[in-house]
Amino acid sequence: MSKQVFFQDLGRKEYKEVWDYQESLLKTKVAQKTEARNQSDNPDYAAAGITNELLFVEHPLVYTLGKTGHEENVLISDEERESRGIEYFHINRGGDITFHGPGQIVGYPILDLEQFKPDLGWYLRSLEQVIIDTVAEYGIVAGRSKGETGVWIEPDLTRKICAFGIRCSRWVTMHGFALNVNTDLDYFNFIVPCGIQGKGATSIEKEIGHKVDIEEVKAKLRKHFERIFDAEIVIR
Repeated sequence: MSKQVFFQDLGRKEYKEVWDYQESLLKTKVAQKTEARNQSDNPDYAAAGITNELLFVEHPLVYTLGKTGHEENVLISDEERESRGIEYFHINRGGDITFHGPGQIVGYPILDLEQFKPDLGWYLRSLEQVIIDTVAEYGIVAGRSKGETGVWIEPDLTRKICAFGIRCSRWVTMHGFALNVNTDLDYFNFIVPCGIQGKGATSIEKEIGHKVDIEEVKAKLRKHFERIFDAEIVIR
């Protein structure tokens, strides 16, 4: 039976507000799992009411640095960054520096992987496949670069179209992916994206030469997420 995943499109919201929301969801689900485990040696987490969530959002201009990231990959001074209206947060996901802004779909799955498959490698490869299959609908051939999480454009794998960074506690995930749709890529020039030298960022718009309907892309992402995660998306 397919797992239910409750979907919310948050529209455009400040980064910190959504980060706090994710943290509250994760904290609640971890507490529910702990209680279920205390009541049974083999708990059924779905039956215990532990739900799975998928959030989509667009953020205003912001750079985020992962917990093991390097400050030197931010190439812009604080003064210039602030003058451009770009926020900055050092956060608790994996990965290095990345950019979020309008025209980019940021997806935050808050999933209990013990209801799917408790394997972070499987989880990341599955998320990557959602993106690969979505951009393929626009004639874009994308794939994986060995040792570098994310989705890259074939054949040279030097242009990243989607960045990933996650956190997991008691097999509950947060943070997620950032797919460049109609994103202003100039903002990537002020960072070393994901801390990887010699490679850059791209978008669906740049690859196909025109803007696309971001709502259409969201629908395609949901469709492929349902198939790959064997899930039923329930829109809140």
